[in-house]
Amino acid sequence: MASPRPYAPSDLDATSFAALEPHYRELLGRAIGSADDLEQLILDRSDLDALVAEKSANLYIATTRNTEDKAAEAAYLGFVRDVEPKLKPLASELDRKIATSAQADALPAARYEVLLRALRVDIELFREANIPLETELAELDQKYNQTIGRMTVEFEGQVRTMPQMARFLEENDRGLRERAWKAIAARRLQDRDAIDGIYDTMLGLRHRIALNAGFDNFRDFQHRRFKRFDYTPADCMKMHAAIEEHLVPIQRRLDAERARELATSPLRPWDLAVDVKGRKPLRPFENAQQLIDGCSRMFHSMGGGLGDMFDTMRAGDCLDLESRPGKAPGGYQYQRQYSRTPFIFMNAAGMHRDLVTMVHEAGHAFHSILSKDDPLVDYRNSPTEFAEVASMSMELLTLPYHGEFYSEEECRRALRERLEKFPTIMTWIATIDAFQHWIYTNPGHTRTQRTEAWRALMKRFGNDVAWDGCEDARDAQWHRQLHLFGMPFYYIEYGIAETGAIQMWLNARRDQSRALADYRTGLALGGSRPLPELFRAAGLRFELSSALMKELATEVDRELVAG
Repeated sequence: MASPRPYAPSDLDATSFAALEPHYRELLGRAIGSADDLEQLILDRSDLDALVAEKSANLYIATTRNTEDKAAEAAYLGFVRDVEPKLKPLASELDRKIATSAQADALPAARYEVLLRALRVDIELFREANIPLETELAELDQKYNQTIGRMTVEFEGQVRTMPQMARFLEENDRGLRERAWKAIAARRLQDRDAIDGIYDTMLGLRHRIALNAGFDNFRDFQHRRFKRFDYTPADCMKMHAAIEEHLVPIQRRLDAERARELATSPLRPWDLAVDVKGRKPLRPFENAQQLIDGCSRMFHSMGGGLGDMFDTMRAGDCLDLESRPGKAPGGYQYQRQYSRTPFIFMNAAGMHRDLVTMVHEAGHAFHSILSKDDPLVDYRNSPTEFAEVASMSMELLTLPYHGEFYSEEECRRALRERLEKFPTIMTWIATIDAFQHWIYTNPGHTRTQRTEAWRALMKRFGNDVAWDGCEDARDAQWHRQLHLFGMPFYYIEYGIAETGAIQMWLNARRDQSRALADYRTGLALGGSRPLPELFRAAGLRFELSSALMKELATEVDRELVAG
């Protein structure tokens, strides 16, 4: 293998196209006389791309940490408008230079087949006419984040963020829950027209992108762009059907049990998060430092080097955890590819789900750390279907170690809550993915038609809940799913990954140390092998089948019934 020596100087100004262009031009003009020459070109291009990716990451991170920071917004949009559009044609030329080189077939297939396959798809889909459309989409996503990030509610004498409001939905006082839920819903509905407007514009732009690339609709274009070599849109629909057959009945049985336990019929939207036995909500920590310290102890107890990896994030501005006004919604882990250091962002408010988010994003960070030594930036990323196995498995693997936060009885509650999440998350995933299939295969639809499609999916997959008097909130519920706006069709991956995570949990119940070793083995491969091979390396089956869904549903339901 050619030397992975650094190519991009660390002081190169990656916010300036003028500074970057000579380096990309040098790569484009470089003579390729041997497989070694081509391999060195690939490595040097990877190093330069990593520097640019890290600059992009840092600019994006700054906008999410404070959506009202005008300087951060200007810097990010300046990069999106002035640098990325000019780099994309050069990147496409480099893709073509590498993938069509006479030396490409002489590269070691086991090492480069995944990279070359991906580059050929990028070449196939690239259209210069789409660059300004993609720039406009990035700006619209920023506008959506700002709209959501500035949402606050004055409640019980204080101004609170939406994550902070969620705490009230776990309280035993039903009247308090109802008031909180309605306050949240009313605030979201204030921006309903604005959010629908952002989405309508996004849909039009995406349809144009698909047509420019020779596709009839954006769904088929996006599946190709996501390089889904191992499953098709039809397979996704079969997975929806499998979820409907095997998991919707479990979810609705749990809803019926909840209604009986709460002595209320029918269930209302504000009845879904409270503990059915009237116990106080799980409150694992009071502040971010307690969350960090507890997670460190927990990961050290688990072994396998997880504690040491987690502790590397305690310095270097790797963690931004607490909720505050102006902070963007959600949570994510972003690998800064040049320095190869992860960053975790979330909106912690002292709730159990914040602990779940923390270990979820830590799983992504472990994935980044375990694969960071690969010299190819492309292989330091993995297919999202497997990237989410890293995070969702960690939600389950950590459960036996929650004693760092909870009593023994609270740990049992946490286990049951996570297992109940299997049918709940899978039915929501099916709802969101099926919604997108409908949206993008029905271009030009009206908002009314879109609402009708959403209602039908809620009826097909949703909880057994009465929405009387709250129909507007139900119809706009999809607004809170940020993936629909900034990452279209990035959602079925969570369902595929959840099947892997449940398998990992079953493996760990048989042999925790072996399961953790397999977890590390799979993650260390990054994205260097095809998706089914990554699953196999982690001791898992890659399937979207009804048979696997039935098997996993049976195992989880057996545990729920026994518990």
